[in-house]
Amino acid sequence: MTDRLSELTAAGVAVWLDDLSRVRLSSGGLDQLRREKHVAGVTTNPTIFAKALSDADEYDWQLRDLATRGVQVEEAVRMLTTYDVRWACDVMRPSYEGSGGVDGRVSIEVDPRVAHDSDKTVAEAKALWWLVDRPNLFIKIPATEAGLPAITATLAEGISVNVTLIFGLDRYSQVMEAFLAGLEQAKANGHDLSKIGSVASFFISRVDAEVDKRLEKIGSAEAKELRGKAAVANAKLAYERYCEVFSGDRWQALADAGAHPQRPLWASTSTKNPDYRDVIYVEELIAPGTVNTMPEPVVHAYADHGETRGDTITGSYDEARKVFADLESVGVDLADVIGVLEREGVEKFETSWQELLDGVRKSLSAAGQGASRPGDAAKGNAQAAQQAGGNA
Repeated sequence: MTDRLSELTAAGVAVWLDDLSRVRLSSGGLDQLRREKHVAGVTTNPTIFAKALSDADEYDWQLRDLATRGVQVEEAVRMLTTYDVRWACDVMRPSYEGSGGVDGRVSIEVDPRVAHDSDKTVAEAKALWWLVDRPNLFIKIPATEAGLPAITATLAEGISVNVTLIFGLDRYSQVMEAFLAGLEQAKANGHDLSKIGSVASFFISRVDAEVDKRLEKIGSAEAKELRGKAAVANAKLAYERYCEVFSGDRWQALADAGAHPQRPLWASTSTKNPDYRDVIYVEELIAPGTVNTMPEPVVHAYADHGETRGDTITGSYDEARKVFADLESVGVDLADVIGVLEREGVEKFETSWQELLDGVRKSLSAAGQGASRPGDAAKGNAQAAQQAGGNA
């Protein structure tokens, strides 16, 4: 039987899971995906946590403890989410050690409400790094203008970073510059560069969703022919820039000091349009040194019918540039598309964060009003013991 995810991994694509919940952890589901589906990393975001905490009773015992202690809602959110991320880091530790610290990473995001404040972002990153206390953690920092200096400053502290919400090529170039500057400062500060990791999360399907909406509005045959092409073209040109930056002398000096490159990570890889092939954003973005973070249905879809056709990016840059030229010719303002997506990206995560806060606030109130149920303490102790076993 063909192991399609193994073939994808052999082609140089690290398969990561874009999801996390305590049910997935306590059931052993994450570890099963690691062992059986070649999943080598995990990404999270406020939307994922808001969903996880809203539809599972696995958090009840911890919510009761937090309510008893009288903690504020924001501290409770951090306790709940970092508990899960710490546990996931332990589950993924074999991948981390087996890859020499490249994979096996688990991401947690800074509060998106501070995305436009560099100092607060750095402070939040340092606090999360200390709180989770695992070497295979990634701190997610949005690629806003204020996020760029925060990325550099966080890396300079020896903290590994997942740069998120990248939509445009120019911003991606700025992200790579922030990464290089951060590693140079980390080296000057005496940090071991081989212990610092980073990925740059370049969003895919949202680009097509926004561009296709504009193409439909234009309505011409030429415009409709371009539907579903913008996102892949955008990502391919991003990979071209990645190859240019990480083959230069500046990077080589850092590599000689033990640094790992900041890999491009393809995010938002589930198709928004049901007319598109469900694994298109995996099949069309295969190249060495990349990461593809997928919701679980996409992982299973690729395992079932994905086609690994070797490197599908390198050598297709001129074709991607033609897509851009054609989009401009029919009236799509790509700069405006990227601007809209950047603003909406932060706003959507802020909304999810508020939903998370509101949900935890209600749960804390309910937990504080109810008496501790028989078995809650035992359940909490059992989960803590299970996590401790993974720490050993």
